[in-house]
Formats: sequence, C-alpha cells, structure tokens
Amino acid sequence: MAAPSSSVYVDEDLGKDEDTADGSEQKPYKTLLFARIQHSLTHSDEPQYLTRKKESGAHQQWVPATTTALKKATKLYEQHKRKQARGEELASQGKEEAEKRQLALDEAKKVQIQQDPQLPKAVKIRLNEKDPALIKLRSGISEKDVDYSEGRGTRVCITGRVHRLRSQKDVMFLTLQDGYGFLQCVLTGDLTKTYDAITMTLETSLEVYGEMWEVPPKQHAPDNRELHADYYKVIGKAAGDKEAITTRVAPDADPQTLYDNKHLVLRGENASSVMKVRAALLRAFRQTYEEITPSCLEVTPPCMVQTQVEGGATLFAFDYYGQKAYLTQSSQLYLETCLPSLGNVFCVAPSFRAEKSLTRRHLSEYTHIEAELDFITFDDLLSHLELVMCRVVELALANPQIAKLVQDLNPKFEAPERPFKRMKYADAIDWLVEHDIKTGEGKPHTFGDDIAEAAERKMTDIINRPIFLTHFPTEIKAFYMRKDPQDPKVTESVDCLMPGVGEIVGGSMRMEDYDELMEAYKRVEIDSTPYYWYTDQRKYGTSPHGGYGLGLERFLAWMCGRYTVRECSLYPRFTDRCTP
Repeated sequence: MAAPSSSVYVDEDLGKDEDTADGSEQKPYKTLLFARIQHSLTHSDEPQYLTRKKESGAHQQWVPATTTALKKATKLYEQHKRKQARGEELASQGKEEAEKRQLALDEAKKVQIQQDPQLPKAVKIRLNEKDPALIKLRSGISEKDVDYSEGRGTRVCITGRVHRLRSQKDVMFLTLQDGYGFLQCVLTGDLTKTYDAITMTLETSLEVYGEMWEVPPKQHAPDNRELHADYYKVIGKAAGDKEAITTRVAPDADPQTLYDNKHLVLRGENASSVMKVRAALLRAFRQTYEEITPSCLEVTPPCMVQTQVEGGATLFAFDYYGQKAYLTQSSQLYLETCLPSLGNVFCVAPSFRAEKSLTRRHLSEYTHIEAELDFITFDDLLSHLELVMCRVVELALANPQIAKLVQDLNPKFEAPERPFKRMKYADAIDWLVEHDIKTGEGKPHTFGDDIAEAAERKMTDIINRPIFLTHFPTEIKAFYMRKDPQDPKVTESVDCLMPGVGEIVGGSMRMEDYDELMEAYKRVEIDSTPYYWYTDQRKYGTSPHGGYGLGLERFLAWMCGRYTVRECSLYPRFTDRCTP
C-alpha cells in the first residue's frame, strides 16, 4: 500500500463540519464522513485520517482512525454519492421540464382568441339563473362544440371565479362560482391552448361566453347543465405556486392559520354555505317576530353603555370623552324601557363579553337576538320561545336552497318539535348525580352548582331533544331575575339547551316590584344611581314582563352541525383574536 501523501485530522469534540475547517491539526473536521467528502473534492489520493476525542476531561493523542470507523465512513460516503447523483439527475430533469414548459408557454403566447361578431348576442346572467324563458338548454350530440344554428342553446355571458379546475387532452373543465351559484364551463380547441389557459389558477376571475347545454347522460355538473365556451377573457388572475389559495388555506392547516386567512376560507363551500344559512335565519327571525300574535317590533339599542347586565368581570371598558363606558353585554335593559309605548320588542345587535374563555361555544363578540314581552307569565315566555324557534327553523327550511345547504352541512339535522322537554334545575342536578356526571373538579353535583358546559352538553346529548332547563337558584343568576313566588330560593328563569351545542337561549321573568329591585341592587353591590332610567320602569306603571337572549352563532352551529361557534361568525372575535 502506498504511503499516504497527507494527514487529515478529525476531532469529535472541537472539530467543525463546515467551510471554516480544512482538516488541519489546527482546524480539524468533526466527523470522518465530512472529512471523506471534503477530501474527495480536492484530492485524488487517499490521506491518513487521524482522530481524537475527549476522555476523562482531557484530549487524547491523535491516532489513526480504526478500520471499522473507516468502513462505516466509506459506506456513508457511498450513500452520499448516490444521493448526490440522484439529486443532480432530478435537477437536470427539472431543468429540462422547465425549459419545455417555457417553450410551451412561449408558444401559447402566440395563440390569440377573439370573439366572433357573427355569433348571437349573449344574454348576461348570474350563475344561478334557471328561468326557461331566458335560458334554453341544448341537448343531444353535435359535430361542433359550439353550434347556434336553429337556436338550439342560448348564448350567454357569465362572470365568476374558478372554483374547480380539471384539464384533459384538448379539453378543460372549469367550475365557476359567483356567490349566487356554480356553473361548469367546457373549453375546447384554441381556448385550451392560450397562455391564460395553460397558466389558469383557482380563484382567477373570468368572463366567459358560450352556449348552454344539458349535461350528457351519466355525467355530473352543478344543476345538471354546463356552458360550452366560444370565448373568454381573464379579468383578474389569481396567484399560483407557493401563493396558491390551496397552499394558503390547505385543508390540513392549523386553526390559527385558517383564522388568519378567514378572508380566503370564506371562498370555500362550507364556510360560504354557513354564511348563507345565517342570512336565512336572520330573515326568518324578523319574519317570525312580525307574524306572531302579538307581534314584536324591532328596535336598535345602543352598544356603548354605562351599566352592566351580566357582571362586571366580563365588561369591555373604554374611555368615552373622559367618562368610563362599556361595550354592551346585552340590550335587555333598554328593551324593557320600550314595552309601555311600543309593545313587545326585539333587536338583532352585537353583544360583547370580555370572558377569557376558549371553549368552542364562546365568542367575545356575537350576534344577540333579544326580545322583551309585556304582561306575560313564565309559561307564556316558554311557549313564546318554543313557537319562535320552531317557526324560524320552519321558515328557513322552506327555502329549497337553504334546506339543501343544511342537509349538506348537517345530514342528521331534524327540525325540533313542540313541546320541548321541561326540566327544573333541581331535577337536572339529580339527573347528573344519577348518571354519575361530575363537576369539573370531579365531585358530584349539588344544589347551587353552576352546571359546567361539559356536563350540561353531555346531559343534553344523552336526552337528545331540546330542553327548557328552568328555575335556577337566585345566587347564580342575574340580579334582575324574578324569584318564583312558590319557592323564593329559585328564579323564574330558563336556559334552552340543544343537542350538540348546549345552551343557546337564556331568559327569565324580570323583577317588576320597585322595592325588590332596589334590594337586588344592594345584594349584588351595584350602585343603583346609573340605573335610574331602568328603575323608573317600576315607578311608572310596572307590569309582569320577561324576555330572553338567543346567540345566533350557537343557533347556527346547532342547525349546521358545526363543531365551534367560531365557524358561524364572519370574522370571529375571541380571546387573543381580533384579526383580520
């Protein structure tokens, strides 16, 4: 064996596997593998590898690498060479493919399409237009992709964004959406060879002209129809590659990324469907309040207030021209002031809770549907709630489009039936004990406990029907709730619980007696002075009255089978989340 021409030093402790090392005694490498790789790049003959390491706190002398260590390093080096060669091969293939694609793009830029002025004038439509008097669908077969002879199919002009994209040889299928509906567009011939076609990306906005067709047998498309395009133009090209929408909001992205990109998530079918059902529910609530007897008048209370309704710990405070003010927790107190002159009233307004809760049913800002009813009993209040909720669901599902969206989102949803199950708080405590459902601390429930969300939801899911949970203890309810005349330890209060969500409504009869209300202020240590306008309702013709607040996002989560109410808000606000 020829004597080595040089020595390469490897120090497992002080060496470095980086460019600053050169394998000298002063600048040794850290591993034999790195030394082997570096030497093969600069030398043709094999050096002697000298190694050392620290033992018993001191560095040993330089010694030749063992045969075993050299064999291991050589094996790893051969693996490295194969991996490097594969990398170079892939890089070369990638370069070739990139060059071919660039050539294809250059050729595509030469393909120009123009609208044929001899074709029939196009009818401008939205994607959900189905009026047979306006749109005629062509059926059958033809040697031509587009053929307007004999007026077989209506020529239309549509605009929308690419929601789905599929390419085959000489054919492109684009499903466009415009917020009103979906329509599949079929591109053939030169339409598929342009630069815009080859670089087409999801969410690109287009204007497309073409003939309306029935979908061929055994084929599928939205509404069983499609547009055979004769011309199109790009209005706004969407980003692709690393900035593509499917990268920004990938299905497996973590929740915070999806919340950061909610503006893009909203373009998805599920998110947009939930918002459409939400709009339908708002319409249904307003229609219900107008048609019931007696009807309820919509009013618009303020959101900036100087009083509390649900406790000071959950108030968002701010400076209001030098005075302390809050974002409203509830519009209830203001609604009560409307009863004498406006009759029963309701509002649809935002409410705010500075509650640092990250449960799936809590938001810091939510849409609150609240109502106050005059001259009623507690039973009247429960009957009203049943009627309103059932009628709202009935009205929403009467719209075939909304019914389909709910079915797609929540196939197991069933409209509730009256009467709802009545269960007093005391009976619920007994039920939880009997079914061994414990508190968050692992203890059996006892009278006076504020039943936790998890236990409440579990009970509701097991019973599996809407529940009116009533007569909560005075100590755990708001100061203004009327005590039960038959049992002053409890209030005439109610929570409506729905399977899968839990509480979606909270309500009660309100104290109508002036002295009782003043005593309640003292009990919870609230200064009654700022509430003078609320207290006056008991001085000027008081009456038995009650009301409730319904969380729209919770109602929507129940109907649409959503895991969290955050999916039911356009841009949810919760602890540490106020963007975008």
